[in-house]
Amino acid sequence: MPRILFLGDIVGRPGRQILQQRLREVRQTRQIDRVIANGENAAAGAGITGKLAREILDAGVDAITLGDHVWDQRGFADEIGNLDKVCRPANLDSSCPGRTHLIVDGGGFRLGVFTVLGREFMKIKSSCPFREAERLAAELRPKVDALLVEIHAETTSEKIAMAWMLEGVATAVVGTHTHTPTADARVLPRGTAAITDVGMTGPYRSVLGREVDPVLGRFLDGMPRKFTVAQEDVWMRGVLIDFDETGRATSIELLAVPDTASEVGLL
Repeated sequence: MPRILFLGDIVGRPGRQILQQRLREVRQTRQIDRVIANGENAAAGAGITGKLAREILDAGVDAITLGDHVWDQRGFADEIGNLDKVCRPANLDSSCPGRTHLIVDGGGFRLGVFTVLGREFMKIKSSCPFREAERLAAELRPKVDALLVEIHAETTSEKIAMAWMLEGVATAVVGTHTHTPTADARVLPRGTAAITDVGMTGPYRSVLGREVDPVLGRFLDGMPRKFTVAQEDVWMRGVLIDFDETGRATSIELLAVPDTASEVGLL
């Protein structure tokens, strides 16, 4: 029975380092066939570069998805077209560079992967995530053995609604962006694994990956501050998804891996 690990937003150097330290070990001990990770916060907490994408792939990730910070790093729009294991959100304007989806082949199965951005409280311009996800899922499903859909969004309602819309079509619908793992992981009746947010891969002694004091100060007085990436209590977090030969999910579990060689936790 194939097993996928989807990792939440990789935040800065701490997030990248824990992948280098722990991912290959976890892949082996948990018998993971494919690892997909959101890398949109990999470059100092905002965006990604071609160099960092290759670093993440070299650490044992098979494919990288992105989110609303996709264009934050200067020059990445010129690099993304040459990164064949990286896809940008599918519901950005069609003129944007980069792949709208990936098919990760090997290990006896083909895994389709794509991301859509939610539109509630999101600043980046995008088309309807539901229409685009419905269209792309219908296009990809006959071509793959399993389909993983990521919705990168602020609101729980958009994420849950997406899972119900793709129930029985997608193997899994996973939420990202809010960096905090939720307690609602489940397999819907027609075999779609779903969770509102898988959490982040990065420092948890933080406010969503940033140092606590400047963020708290901004909340208290409204004055601008630099939000630097935190460094302590680093965890790799995501979800393990098992599915059968029909592409229906059979289980979904939160995975939590600390940056030390202590026991890997299933929450």
